[in-house]
Amino acid sequence: MASERKVVQEATRRVLLKDYLVRESARAGFGGLDIQRTPMGTRVTLICERPGILIGRRGELIKQLTQDIQSRFRLDNPQIEVQEERQPSLNAQLMAEKLASTLERGWHFRRAGHSTVRRIMEAGARGCQVILSGKLTGERHRTERFKAGTIKYCGEAVHLHMEKGFYQARLKPGVIGVNVWIMRPTAKLPDEIVVKGAPPKPAAAPAVAEVPPTVEGEAVVPLPDLPPPGGGGPT
Repeated sequence: MASERKVVQEATRRVLLKDYLVRESARAGFGGLDIQRTPMGTRVTLICERPGILIGRRGELIKQLTQDIQSRFRLDNPQIEVQEERQPSLNAQLMAEKLASTLERGWHFRRAGHSTVRRIMEAGARGCQVILSGKLTGERHRTERFKAGTIKYCGEAVHLHMEKGFYQARLKPGVIGVNVWIMRPTAKLPDEIVVKGAPPKPAAAPAVAEVPPTVEGEAVVPLPDLPPPGGGGPT
């Protein structure tokens, strides 16, 4: 029972740490978090769109953040590493935050959803899905989906090729949940089979327009179809 309690406490600490870092790095564009236990301590890797805002001048802000994490969550020698996101349009967490910010600025949810899907697909993603749930219009809760490309919902392909992000948009009618799913451009699905050494497919022959025959340089115009003899036509 003691080991089970320890596992629950560790998972709870990770969730609280993630929520805290999301709030602290909101201005820098939080794009993901990775926590690893090493012999030297705990290594926390932060992925941000603008890492300079989080690091601060001469690393003052990142040092203060490290001290706060150590005192609040009692981590063993925490070491924070900040990485820059090179492709923010393919980061599900960043796109969820941007979509929530767009909704808070007053955009219509359909316009914001379609714009986000189009931006993700133009960045090279194989597929994406945006799910908005909450009081979108009216007083009843509803869910709207915006989808493009290929999306996987179960199986090993979800763990290998799908990236998910979640954020909340706080509006006057209530809170709207924003879920963004992105299939990476490098995804290779199990049903995509490439046979090595297979002969290439022959190219289709170009269509050639029929030219009527000519007699002494003059084109012969084909005669119209005549009715068969004895067809019983009007006399």
